[in-house]
Amino acid sequence: MVPNKTYNNIINTLCRIAEYHDQVSTVSTGDIYDIDLEKETKFPLVHFNPINVTTGDSELVYNFQVFIMDLVSEKDNWQTYQQLQLLKLVDRKTNETEVFNQTLEIATDLIGMLRHSTQQSIEGENDINQPLYFTQDQFTIEPFQERFDNLCCGWVFNIGVKVMHDFQTCEIPLGDKKQLGAGY
Repeated sequence: MVPNKTYNNIINTLCRIAEYHDQVSTVSTGDIYDIDLEKETKFPLVHFNPINVTTGDSELVYNFQVFIMDLVSEKDNWQTYQQLQLLKLVDRKTNETEVFNQTLEIATDLIGMLRHSTQQSIEGENDINQPLYFTQDQFTIEPFQERFDNLCCGWVFNIGVKVMHDFQTCEIPLGDKKQLGAGY
């Protein structure tokens, strides 16, 4: 019997992978409008936005939009910085390139963890109950900047998490199985 994975299993695994990443400070899930961009939120932030679930003959694919973002910092010396900005000698955003670099590395790390599923198990490679969550295909990772209220930038991509599913009908919680016919 295939140990079917639920939506909760998928979300918990995705969050665990992101939380264990040393460069990630905050992980959230839900609609894109659920992203907490208050000044109290620690960045970099990874947010998983569920899109849909597709079925195959013996699999489910949970599709998510993944946002990885960080705040863009401005210069420390405000007086000198403001003077240079007025003279058009500096751009307002000073570490945007570094933020794009770091958040892209986090994105490729998350994809790699799902492609090579062995790192997902808490017990390691010899765990017979190791979860089998995979992703395949190629990804388009798109940059965004100043997309939200505060000054942040990062990357967004869609990912499908594929799991085995046996579509077992004998375990469906139904009232009177005898009315459905043989096989139950």
